[in-house]
Formats: sequence, structure tokens, C-alpha cells
Amino acid sequence: MRTTTAFVALGAATVLVLAGCSASPSGDASDGPSEITMIGADPAEVFQPLIDAFEEANPDITVSYQNVPFDQYNNVIQQRVGDGDAGVDVYLADAGAIGSLATRGLLTDLSEYRDQVQGTSLAAAAEGNEFEGKLWALPMWTSLQYLYYNKDLLDAAGVPYPSVDERLTWEEITEQATAAQAAGAEWGLLFDQTDRYYQLQALTESAGGGSGATGEDLLTADVTNEGWVRAMTWYGDLFANGLAPRGIETDQMSQLFAAGSAAFFIGGPWSLNPIKEADTPINLGLAPNPEFEGGTPAMPTGSWNIAISPATDSLEASKRFIEFASLNPEGNAISAQEVIIPPTNTDSFDAYIEKIDAEFPPATDGMGALTLSELETAAVNRPNSPGFTQLQDVLGRAYADIRNGQDVVATLEAAQEELQSLWDRL
Repeated sequence: MRTTTAFVALGAATVLVLAGCSASPSGDASDGPSEITMIGADPAEVFQPLIDAFEEANPDITVSYQNVPFDQYNNVIQQRVGDGDAGVDVYLADAGAIGSLATRGLLTDLSEYRDQVQGTSLAAAAEGNEFEGKLWALPMWTSLQYLYYNKDLLDAAGVPYPSVDERLTWEEITEQATAAQAAGAEWGLLFDQTDRYYQLQALTESAGGGSGATGEDLLTADVTNEGWVRAMTWYGDLFANGLAPRGIETDQMSQLFAAGSAAFFIGGPWSLNPIKEADTPINLGLAPNPEFEGGTPAMPTGSWNIAISPATDSLEASKRFIEFASLNPEGNAISAQEVIIPPTNTDSFDAYIEKIDAEFPPATDGMGALTLSELETAAVNRPNSPGFTQLQDVLGRAYADIRNGQDVVATLEAAQEELQSLWDRL
């Protein structure tokens, strides 16, 4: 999952560096000073405040951080942790991937923290880290999406602003985006994370198609039903009709919207960063995530959790770090501050809700209340399937094919066949 696409990125060179180096911990905290290495899919500046605060509170432990670009992250984790690389101590585990990682033996059992997590964390975030009766990671962040809109582009088209109190349909948004484009907007509707399961699962859920993973063990593929075909046909038409661009990297979408190029944008709270930092900020409005006509509200949620590699040579130091990042309200709040994403510790989360209104007023006036409402009424978690990694990879390619004009039914049928074949081997 990746919720912080505005921060992806150092490129393939980073992976080459990571592949050729590993930290050398000098022992556990109980034996003297320790060095631990954390791996994540965000650049170092995102986690530096957390590391600084932890090291100040724990002067006997040094934390180094290594970034891996998101599109290569799962493979790097599987290779390094799967190969028993002791240079990986702590790493970020995506929501939905816990069952898959645990099945592969890539996570340390953290069930000793279950009572603490249940007592200090948002319930959905706590539950998402359990698999087969054990706790495998500590919750750190959660996420949600909003309908952002450019008031000036809607004014030019005579389109009324979406209401914060009423959820529009995707069909209505399509009509309004078309009108805005006809009135001069370069693009009608952009998604923050084009072709990623995190972003697009909500479409099929809203259309009644489900997550794509069914059965008692969530290893039966179901991506060819009526809801999937409806949602993916709508998605493909966005690009076929020119409302959304082909050939532009997903990490550029928030920048395009921040530059005033699109009427509507579906993105998370982190999308405020490029909007705030623009030389001429757009006239911004916010509304709830849309749903399909006759469907149900559905919005992406979940984010990074923090886990310990079974190969670590510094288990106790690693535990102290993840405790600080998750169970400590101050540490959990600091971990999320650079990306404006909701932390999962309940005390940290409450403080976040109080502060979010002040991020970019007047557009963010009431954003805290909208956040709470959306998380309560529309949030849909990713399926905690042992085959989540395959689900994410196969559907990512299918989304891209559909976006680029391939037949929807044929593409989904091929994806279902490939996915089921992969799952049958588990």
C-alpha cells in the first residue's frame, strides 16, 4: 500500500546500493550500544523526526534508514528478509500484506503486544495486523481518500461545488468533469495512485464486486463478476475519453492537480503537501469520496505498519523502536507529521483530527470532521490474504492494461486465471 506517493522515490540506484550493503548491529540493547536498520518506501526526511526523537530518548540505540522505491519494495523485502539478511532489523509492512508476509516467514511474532495494541490503537488498524491468531506487526499509520476539486475550474464550467455533507456518484463526477474539461480544464479527473490496488479496490467494492479475494482463506479469485466489469469499464472509459491522462507516472498526479490542471482529484491527506507548496495555490475544495449509483460507499484505508525481521541481531533494540513508533503517543504522532497522514495511536489520532483543519484553511475547515465521518462510514480494508502480494501485482498489471485500452472482460478473465494459478501453488 502505499499512501504517500508524493514521497516515493530515489530510483533504481537505491536498490543497487541496498543490495550491496547491510548494517552491522553491535548487539542487543541489553549488551550495550546497538545500531538497527529500518527499511521503508518513503525518503529519509519522512522518518528523520521519528528517528531523532527516538535516539534522544534512547541514546544507546542508533537507527539508520534505507529507502526503497515503492514499486520495488515488496521484491526487496522478500529478497533481503527472505534470505535472512541480518542487516534488516525493522521494516514497514503494508496493510493487507500481513497474512502474505507471515505465511512466508518474513515477520517476527509480536503477540506479546496484543493487549497493548488493542488498548492504544484504532480497532481496524489493530485487527489488520493479526493473522491466524497472532499479531505480526504494530500499527503505525492509517489512511483515507477525499474528493478534491478546483473551485475556479468548476466556476468556469458553471458546475456547483460538491457538498461536504452529500456523497456524489462516480457517474455525476464523470459528467461534471466532462463539463469542466469542455470549459478549459486540461484534465477532468485524476487519481492519486493510478493502477494501484490500494486506490482502485474501492471502485469495485462500491460497484458490488468485492475485493477480488473470496473463500474462507481468501485464496479464491473473483475479479470477473458484474461489479468488477462495471467498475473497470468506467475506469477504462476515463482514459479512453481523455478525462484522465495516459502515459503519465502515478507519482505526478498530485503535482498535476496542484498545478491547476484538473477539475477533480481523488487523493489522501498527504496530497495537501504539493498543493500547499505550489507557487500559486489553487482554490481548493474538499468533499467525500464518490460511490457508484446504486452502490455503497467505499474508500481506501490502511497504511504502513511497523514490523521486525526474524533475522535481526538486535531484537530488543528493534522492539524498543517499534514500541516508540506505535504505542507511544508522541512517537506515533511524530512518525506521521511529515506526510500529514493519520497516526493509529488513539491519543495521536485525536490530536491529528484537531489539527488537520489548520493545514490549509479555509479549504481544510471541517476536514477533521470529514475524516472521522469517512473512516466511520466508507472505509474498506484490503483483504488480509496469504496471497495479497500476488493479488496486488496481478491486478496492478490488469489496471494498467485497462487504462491503456485493452478489453475489460478479456483482461479481467486473464487476470483471474493468472491469479488463481498463483494462489493454487500456495
